[in-house]
Amino acid sequence: MPLEIEQFMARSDNFCVLVHNPESHSTICIDAPEEGPILAALERTGWNLTHILITHHHGDHVEALKPLKHRFTPKVTGPRGEAGKIDGLDELVGDGDTISICDEPIEIIETPGHTAGHICYFFPKSKLLFAADTLFAMGCGRLFEKSPADMQKSFDRLAALPDDTEVYCGHEYTLANACFAITVDPDNEALRQRLRTVEAQRQAGEMTLPTTIGLEKQTNPYFRTSDPALKNALGMVDASPAEVFAEIRARKDRF
Repeated sequence: MPLEIEQFMARSDNFCVLVHNPESHSTICIDAPEEGPILAALERTGWNLTHILITHHHGDHVEALKPLKHRFTPKVTGPRGEAGKIDGLDELVGDGDTISICDEPIEIIETPGHTAGHICYFFPKSKLLFAADTLFAMGCGRLFEKSPADMQKSFDRLAALPDDTEVYCGHEYTLANACFAITVDPDNEALRQRLRTVEAQRQAGEMTLPTTIGLEKQTNPYFRTSDPALKNALGMVDASPAEVFAEIRARKDRF
Protein backbone atom coordinates (compact mmCIF):
# COMPACT_ATOMS: atom_id res chain seq x y z
CA MET A 1 0.00 0.00 0.00
CA PRO A 2 1.51 3.38 -0.98
CA LEU A 3 2.35 6.03 1.54
CA GLU A 4 -0.17 8.84 1.98
CA ILE A 5 1.06 12.43 1.89
CA GLU A 6 -0.57 15.56 3.24
CA GLN A 7 1.11 18.79 2.12
CA PHE A 8 0.08 22.16 3.53
CA MET A 9 1.38 25.64 4.27
CA ALA A 10 2.83 26.95 7.53
CA ARG A 11 4.17 30.32 8.64
CA SER A 12 4.19 32.71 5.68
CA ASP A 13 5.63 30.47 2.97
CA ASN A 14 6.84 27.19 4.49
CA PHE A 15 5.67 23.93 3.01
CA CYS A 16 5.01 21.26 5.61
CA VAL A 17 4.45 17.59 4.86
CA LEU A 18 3.01 14.64 6.75
CA VAL A 19 3.87 11.15 5.52
CA HIS A 20 1.58 8.33 6.67
CA ASN A 21 1.62 4.56 6.35
CA PRO A 22 -2.00 3.35 6.64
CA GLU A 23 -0.92 -0.19 7.56
CA SER A 24 1.55 0.61 10.35
CA HIS A 25 -0.27 3.86 11.30
CA SER A 26 3.11 5.61 11.51
CA THR A 27 3.07 9.30 10.65
CA ILE A 28 6.13 11.44 9.95
CA CYS A 29 6.24 15.24 10.00
CA ILE A 30 9.03 16.64 7.85
CA ASP A 31 10.50 19.48 9.93
CA ALA A 32 8.39 21.43 12.43
CA PRO A 33 7.82 24.99 11.18
CA GLU A 34 4.62 25.90 13.05
CA GLU A 35 2.46 24.00 15.51
CA GLY A 36 -1.01 25.25 14.54
CA PRO A 37 -1.08 24.12 10.89
CA ILE A 38 0.49 20.78 11.84
CA LEU A 39 -2.16 20.15 14.49
CA ALA A 40 -4.87 21.10 12.00
CA ALA A 41 -3.47 18.69 9.41
CA LEU A 42 -3.33 15.86 11.95
CA GLU A 43 -6.92 16.54 12.97
CA ARG A 44 -8.02 16.74 9.33
CA THR A 45 -6.42 13.41 8.46
CA GLY A 46 -7.02 11.62 11.74
CA TRP A 47 -3.37 10.59 11.87
CA ASN A 48 -1.26 10.33 15.03
CA LEU A 49 2.20 11.89 14.92
CA THR A 50 4.86 9.25 15.62
CA HIS A 51 8.03 10.69 14.09
CA ILE A 52 9.61 14.02 13.14
CA LEU A 53 12.48 14.28 10.66
CA ILE A 54 14.51 17.50 10.99
CA THR A 55 16.65 18.67 8.07
CA HIS A 56 18.54 21.62 9.57
CA HIS A 57 18.66 23.98 12.53
CA HIS A 58 16.97 27.14 11.22
CA GLY A 59 14.13 28.41 13.38
CA ASP A 60 11.50 28.22 10.68
CA HIS A 61 12.09 24.45 10.53
CA VAL A 62 12.28 23.64 14.26
CA GLU A 63 10.02 26.22 15.93
CA ALA A 64 7.26 23.71 16.70
CA LEU A 65 9.54 20.85 17.70
CA LYS A 66 9.28 21.35 21.46
CA PRO A 67 5.46 21.70 21.69
CA LEU A 68 4.89 18.82 19.26
CA LYS A 69 7.21 16.58 21.21
CA HIS A 70 5.45 17.47 24.44
CA ARG A 71 2.01 16.80 22.96
CA PHE A 72 2.67 13.59 20.98
CA THR A 73 6.06 12.21 22.20
CA PRO A 74 7.23 11.44 18.65
CA LYS A 75 10.70 10.12 17.94
CA VAL A 76 12.75 13.02 16.53
CA THR A 77 15.58 12.38 14.08
CA GLY A 78 17.97 15.08 12.91
CA PRO A 79 21.40 15.89 11.52
CA ARG A 80 24.36 14.76 13.56
CA GLY A 81 26.35 17.71 12.25
CA GLU A 82 23.92 20.21 13.79
CA ALA A 83 23.06 18.36 17.00
CA GLY A 84 24.42 21.19 19.13
CA LYS A 85 22.03 23.65 17.49
CA ILE A 86 18.78 21.67 17.77
CA ASP A 87 17.16 20.83 21.10
CA GLY A 88 15.08 17.68 21.37
CA LEU A 89 16.71 15.27 18.93
CA ASP A 90 16.39 11.60 19.90
CA GLU A 91 18.33 10.11 17.01
CA LEU A 92 21.30 11.58 15.18
CA VAL A 93 21.99 10.66 11.57
CA GLY A 94 24.57 11.56 8.97
CA ASP A 95 25.51 10.98 5.38
CA GLY A 96 25.04 7.40 4.22
CA ASP A 97 22.94 6.31 7.19
CA THR A 98 19.68 4.45 6.63
CA ILE A 99 16.76 4.42 9.04
CA SER A 100 13.39 2.68 8.80
CA ILE A 101 10.03 4.38 9.42
CA CYS A 102 6.61 3.71 7.90
CA ASP A 103 7.94 0.27 6.92
CA GLU A 104 10.32 1.89 4.47
CA PRO A 105 14.06 2.50 4.39
CA ILE A 106 15.00 6.18 4.47
CA GLU A 107 18.43 7.17 3.22
CA ILE A 108 20.25 10.19 4.62
CA ILE A 109 21.98 12.45 2.11
CA GLU A 110 24.13 15.22 3.52
CA THR A 111 23.76 18.37 1.41
CA PRO A 112 25.89 21.19 2.85
CA GLY A 113 25.29 24.65 1.44
CA HIS A 114 22.31 26.37 3.01
CA THR A 115 23.69 25.22 6.36
CA ALA A 116 26.83 23.25 7.07
CA GLY A 117 25.03 20.12 8.27
CA HIS A 118 21.83 20.17 6.21
CA ILE A 119 20.48 16.72 5.34
CA CYS A 120 17.84 15.45 2.94
CA TYR A 121 15.70 12.36 3.43
CA PHE A 122 15.29 9.97 0.48
CA PHE A 123 12.70 7.17 0.43
CA PRO A 124 14.04 4.88 -2.32
CA LYS A 125 11.06 2.49 -2.26
CA SER A 126 8.48 5.25 -2.78
CA LYS A 127 10.90 7.53 -4.67
CA LEU A 128 10.35 10.53 -2.42
CA LEU A 129 12.90 13.21 -1.57
CA PHE A 130 12.41 15.73 1.21
CA ALA A 131 14.94 18.40 0.33
CA ALA A 132 13.91 21.25 2.67
CA ASP A 133 16.11 24.29 1.88
CA THR A 134 18.74 22.63 -0.29
CA LEU A 135 16.73 22.19 -3.47
CA PHE A 136 13.77 24.37 -4.37
CA ALA A 137 11.66 24.18 -7.50
CA MET A 138 13.89 25.95 -10.06
CA GLY A 139 16.13 27.20 -7.27
CA CYS A 140 18.39 26.44 -4.34
CA GLY A 141 18.66 27.67 -0.78
CA ARG A 142 20.59 30.78 0.09
CA LEU A 143 24.16 29.92 1.05
CA PHE A 144 24.49 30.93 4.68
CA GLU A 145 27.16 28.55 5.95
CA LYS A 146 28.93 26.87 3.03
CA SER A 147 30.29 27.81 -0.39
CA PRO A 148 28.75 27.63 -3.86
CA ALA A 149 31.16 24.79 -4.64
CA ASP A 150 29.81 22.86 -1.66
CA MET A 151 26.22 23.38 -2.78
CA GLN A 152 27.09 22.44 -6.34
CA LYS A 153 28.42 19.11 -5.06
CA SER A 154 25.20 18.66 -3.10
CA PHE A 155 23.20 19.22 -6.28
CA ASP A 156 25.36 16.66 -8.09
CA ARG A 157 24.37 14.10 -5.48
CA LEU A 158 20.67 14.86 -5.84
CA ALA A 159 20.97 14.75 -9.63
CA ALA A 160 22.01 11.10 -9.32
CA LEU A 161 18.60 10.14 -7.91
CA PRO A 162 16.00 8.63 -10.28
CA ASP A 163 14.36 11.21 -12.53
CA ASP A 164 10.89 10.19 -11.35
CA THR A 165 11.72 10.92 -7.72
CA GLU A 166 9.07 13.27 -6.29
CA VAL A 167 10.65 16.24 -4.54
CA TYR A 168 9.13 18.14 -1.63
CA CYS A 169 10.86 21.41 -0.73
CA GLY A 170 10.77 23.70 2.28
CA HIS A 171 9.24 26.87 0.83
CA GLU A 172 6.84 28.20 -1.78
CA TYR A 173 9.43 30.11 -3.78
CA THR A 174 8.56 28.55 -7.13
CA LEU A 175 7.25 31.56 -9.03
CA ALA A 176 10.03 33.86 -7.84
CA ASN A 177 12.60 31.23 -8.75
CA ALA A 178 11.07 30.75 -12.20
CA CYS A 179 11.11 34.49 -12.88
CA PHE A 180 14.80 34.55 -12.01
CA ALA A 181 15.70 31.33 -13.83
CA ILE A 182 14.44 32.66 -17.14
CA THR A 183 16.89 35.57 -16.90
CA VAL A 184 19.90 33.22 -16.87
CA ASP A 185 18.45 30.50 -19.13
CA PRO A 186 16.32 32.49 -21.60
CA ASP A 187 16.37 29.99 -24.47
CA ASN A 188 15.09 27.07 -22.40
CA GLU A 189 11.67 26.23 -23.83
CA ALA A 190 10.86 23.78 -21.02
CA LEU A 191 11.53 26.57 -18.53
CA ARG A 192 9.32 29.03 -20.41
CA GLN A 193 6.47 26.52 -20.44
CA ARG A 194 6.94 25.80 -16.75
CA LEU A 195 6.89 29.50 -15.90
CA ARG A 196 3.49 29.80 -17.59
CA THR A 197 2.22 26.76 -15.69
CA VAL A 198 3.42 28.10 -12.35
CA GLU A 199 1.90 31.52 -12.99
CA ALA A 200 -1.45 29.84 -13.58
CA GLN A 201 -1.07 27.66 -10.48
CA ARG A 202 -0.33 30.62 -8.24
CA GLN A 203 -3.17 32.68 -9.69
CA ALA A 204 -5.50 29.77 -8.90
CA GLY A 205 -4.09 29.48 -5.37
CA GLU A 206 -2.68 26.02 -6.07
CA MET A 207 0.52 24.54 -4.66
CA THR A 208 3.43 24.20 -7.05
CA LEU A 209 4.93 21.11 -5.40
CA PRO A 210 5.88 18.35 -5.56
CA THR A 211 8.29 18.59 -8.43
CA THR A 212 10.53 15.80 -9.74
CA ILE A 213 14.26 15.37 -10.16
CA GLY A 214 13.74 15.00 -13.91
CA LEU A 215 11.79 18.25 -14.21
CA GLU A 216 14.38 20.08 -12.14
CA LYS A 217 17.16 18.82 -14.40
CA GLN A 218 15.30 20.39 -17.32
CA THR A 219 14.36 23.73 -15.74
CA ASN A 220 16.48 24.43 -12.65
CA PRO A 221 19.57 26.46 -13.62
CA TYR A 222 21.56 25.06 -10.69
CA PHE A 223 21.25 21.61 -12.25
CA ARG A 224 22.25 22.95 -15.68
CA THR A 225 25.67 24.41 -14.92
CA SER A 226 27.30 22.31 -17.67
CA ASP A 227 24.72 23.17 -20.33
CA PRO A 228 26.30 25.08 -23.25
CA ALA A 229 23.23 27.26 -23.86
CA LEU A 230 23.05 28.43 -20.26
CA LYS A 231 26.81 29.01 -20.09
CA ASN A 232 26.64 31.01 -23.30
CA ALA A 233 23.78 33.12 -21.94
CA LEU A 234 25.93 33.90 -18.89
CA GLY A 235 29.00 34.67 -21.00
CA MET A 236 30.82 31.81 -19.24
CA VAL A 237 31.42 29.33 -22.06
CA ASP A 238 34.74 28.11 -20.68
CA ALA A 239 33.82 28.22 -16.97
CA SER A 240 33.63 25.18 -14.72
CA PRO A 241 30.28 23.99 -13.34
CA ALA A 242 31.26 25.30 -9.88
CA GLU A 243 32.05 28.74 -11.32
CA VAL A 244 28.73 28.81 -13.18
CA PHE A 245 26.86 27.75 -10.04
CA ALA A 246 28.53 30.54 -8.06
CA GLU A 247 27.62 33.13 -10.69
CA ILE A 248 23.98 32.03 -10.84
CA ARG A 249 23.68 32.14 -7.05
CA ALA A 250 25.33 35.58 -6.90
CA ARG A 251 22.88 36.90 -9.50
CA LYS A 252 19.94 35.42 -7.59
CA ASP A 253 21.13 37.15 -4.41
CA ARG A 254 20.95 40.48 -6.28
CA PHE A 255 17.72 39.73 -8.16
